[in-house]
Amino acid sequence: MSKIAQLVSSFKPSFFDIPINKKEMEEVLERLYSLMFPISTLVTTEQIHEELCALADILINTIAQLTSEKRAKEVVEKFYAALPHIQLRLSKDAQCYLDNDPAAKSLEEVILTYPGFFALSIHRIAHELHQLNVPLIPRLFSEYAHAKVGIDIHPGATIKKNLFLDHGTGIVIGETAVVGNNVKIYQGVTLGALYLEKKLSSMKRHPTVEDNVVIYAGATILGGDTVIGRHSTIGGGAWVTKSVIPFSLVYNMVDVRIKTVKEFEEPNDFVI
Repeated sequence: MSKIAQLVSSFKPSFFDIPINKKEMEEVLERLYSLMFPISTLVTTEQIHEELCALADILINTIAQLTSEKRAKEVVEKFYAALPHIQLRLSKDAQCYLDNDPAAKSLEEVILTYPGFFALSIHRIAHELHQLNVPLIPRLFSEYAHAKVGIDIHPGATIKKNLFLDHGTGIVIGETAVVGNNVKIYQGVTLGALYLEKKLSSMKRHPTVEDNVVIYAGATILGGDTVIGRHSTIGGGAWVTKSVIPFSLVYNMVDVRIKTVKEFEEPNDFVI
């Protein structure tokens, strides 16, 4: 037996009886998102209804394995009752992107290309299932969006109207965070916990951001007792662990020095 064969024979995989098909759930999520915003007028209402019924069957079967068949049917009925409200909310969220971003030329562009809007859409779907106490699936949905666009929003986070995630890459919003209406968050922002301990799992660990707040790139806001008052602006790279009263401007003092290079002798520019 070769050395490789010996190593292979010594490998003992650990099997887990996980009653959920991860890939199937990700496909369900993508299909739900597509049905909320059909990109072709050739798709009929009847076809959409048929597709929604097919997805309902998959969700019921999967949730039943995690809970019970009776519970699964109740959950999916409540989830489907909420879908029109989620769709309407997302339509208004998309309009918010169009209204706020000078680079956005149409709602179609926002829906098809904006990572922040995609992450927000998936969050609203996942949050509804989280509120219905569905195990595992809401987190799977949020992590799918995280992997796809680099925006990490826990399904437990409370996000109100018209959240605008500009660029979006690297944004983290924790489980117990609360984000108010008309908030703008730029790339690299963290709404996180001050420290991690398992005993804090049932407590509010993440900050509250009130209405009409702007948080610029790279800012870090930590702590369950931290409240960012309405109409405040948090500057780029700020580190905030205490509450901020409304209408505040929070920023770092940076000593930027500029030196002229007019007399600087240019190095030899070799071309090979």
